[in-house]
Amino acid sequence: MTILTMTYLLLQSASYLSLWPFLLLAVVVFVLVAVLIQNRIVRHRVNDSIASATSTYEMMDKALKLVDNDVVIYDIPGKVIRRLRGNLLPTPEMRAEDFAPHIHPDDVAQALANVRQMVAGKAQQVEYSYRWRVSGDGEEPRYLYIRNNSVAEYLQGSSTPTCIISVLFDETELRQHQLEEEELTQRYKKIFEDSIVGLSFYSPEGWLIVANKMMRQICHFDSDESDAFFSKMNLFDMAPFNEVLDRYHPNEYLACSLSVVPEREMYIYLEIGVHPIYDEEGKLIYISVAARDISEERELYMQAKKNDLEIQKVNESIQLYEKELRYLMETCGLQAWRISLDRNVIEFYKGLSTVDNQFTLQQLKSIFVNQEDPFVRGLVNPGAVISKPLSYMGRMYPVVSRRNVEPQWVQINSIPEFDEKGNLKGAFGVWRNIHQLMQKQEQLKRETERANDSGRMKSVFLANMTHEIRTPLNAIVGFSDVLPLLTTPEERQEMIRLIMDNCDMLLRLVNDIQDAASLDISGGVEITPNRTDFSKFFDELCEQLQQRLRDPNITFIKENPYPTYVTMVDEMRIRQVYTNFVTNAVKYTHQGHIKVGYRKEWREEEGESCEGLYLFCEDTGDGVPKEMQDKLFERFFKLNDYIQGTGLGLSICKAIANACHGSIGMDSEGEGQGSTFWMWIPCNEIKV
Repeated sequence: MTILTMTYLLLQSASYLSLWPFLLLAVVVFVLVAVLIQNRIVRHRVNDSIASATSTYEMMDKALKLVDNDVVIYDIPGKVIRRLRGNLLPTPEMRAEDFAPHIHPDDVAQALANVRQMVAGKAQQVEYSYRWRVSGDGEEPRYLYIRNNSVAEYLQGSSTPTCIISVLFDETELRQHQLEEEELTQRYKKIFEDSIVGLSFYSPEGWLIVANKMMRQICHFDSDESDAFFSKMNLFDMAPFNEVLDRYHPNEYLACSLSVVPEREMYIYLEIGVHPIYDEEGKLIYISVAARDISEERELYMQAKKNDLEIQKVNESIQLYEKELRYLMETCGLQAWRISLDRNVIEFYKGLSTVDNQFTLQQLKSIFVNQEDPFVRGLVNPGAVISKPLSYMGRMYPVVSRRNVEPQWVQINSIPEFDEKGNLKGAFGVWRNIHQLMQKQEQLKRETERANDSGRMKSVFLANMTHEIRTPLNAIVGFSDVLPLLTTPEERQEMIRLIMDNCDMLLRLVNDIQDAASLDISGGVEITPNRTDFSKFFDELCEQLQQRLRDPNITFIKENPYPTYVTMVDEMRIRQVYTNFVTNAVKYTHQGHIKVGYRKEWREEEGESCEGLYLFCEDTGDGVPKEMQDKLFERFFKLNDYIQGTGLGLSICKAIANACHGSIGMDSEGEGQGSTFWMWIPCNEIKV
């Protein structure tokens, strides 16, 4: 019953009791008391609501402070977005149409679709992600990855919301970590997939789990995903594993043999290694199989043997050719000559009839270099010398070819001429300039020796390559097998570093072989100069070169004399030269320092002063013996056969120097005195 109703009833009663004044006063007092009581109740409820709201707000504010997230509210009727917490919005308040341009173009459609769904009342809570631009106008776009958790607020009895409250979570760092993890995972997958060695893993029971690209190629898989034959064939049932592996306790196995699998049309020579992988408790978890196709290497070996036989035949042919050439030089000539005793002249003919040159017999003796030769001394009486056939070969001053200014080797053949009475009237013969032939003969001997040396060096090179390539491959396979057994991040990181070092070593070996093959095919190195700030390039290069030093007893020193030096050089070739210099220095230096640097240097080239760069690498290593310094830049030459390397690096550096029209060399006082390898290339500084 309300207060007005009660008042009305009291007035009705008062009309019957004639107590109107008193009753009226009582009613007024009663109404006042009731109003005061109801007022208090209302105020108490309002205070409770305010306290509850304040407590809820403080609790929510503290919770938001703990998670440090942005909070925004979208006023739907006013079409305004306000910032409640954080600084993601560029201003405390912004219009709704200005919100979309801050979202990445690829994410705008999905984000607006979620907002429209909530505005239409189709969803009370939505969670979605988008990229939010935090860079200003005119700047390069920079985005944060945002996860948006939105809740719609409704008035009682309304079917559409009045506002949308959104909590924004910055997941940029988390997303970056995920991308880095994915990149690292893909990198290891790529190392496994793109290995030049065929790799596959089997279960402890001998069933195929996975195989990389090279293994799939070697075994002629049906596809990149699976193979019908090898997926159904157990490892322990395949030859030769069925004869050498214990099904329950497999051991290490390494073999090199002809592998024949008719079902897959395999008929190749393989180097195969089997490695069982156990966990910490000694339980077999995987069986790894590594295979390398050595058919080409075997073919190279067989080809080398064939080449040796061919070289032997060539040598025999060269010896026969030398005999024939010697005979031809004794019996054939290019210049005919005739001596006439009656006229006291010697005439040289062009052909057989045209006189090209002539002089007296008294002048004949003076044109020979060796005046003590019996033939030359006998020319005092020419008739006695030419009275019988003769053959003479020696050096003489040029009389036939007037273009030559130095003494020439000649071969003289003559037969006497008699008249009808038998009296000597002169002689006829050939006068041949064999100077070039003599030089060619000497060169032929050197080339023969070089061919023999080349055959031996190729055989040694093939043997060395088998060892040089197998060393990093064994390290990569071995460390890869150990990697899954390691538990601490430090151990895994160290093992990964060792694998990467051996991969880098293997890559350098392959690059050296490829460069050497390119030199044989093209006959030289291709140089492509580009505009380069050499000072900046040198600093970046030294950061990479310094990582090759692992010995704490060796100090790496960089000498960069100029803050900037712009010129035209081939950065790739310069990097290759410095890398070979530093790699050699690291191999032969055990303490002290390795210093790399450069400087401008003028040199005389073809009679003109030329500006260039002097590049050097100085070390305090073993040095180079005097007797070996001339051979350092020859192909396949190594100071120490027990140190890793192909013996190609310095010869490639020399080819690069020649292609740049520069020079290369080495300075060393001898063994134990250290050494300095240098290269000078012509180039001009470009003034900026």
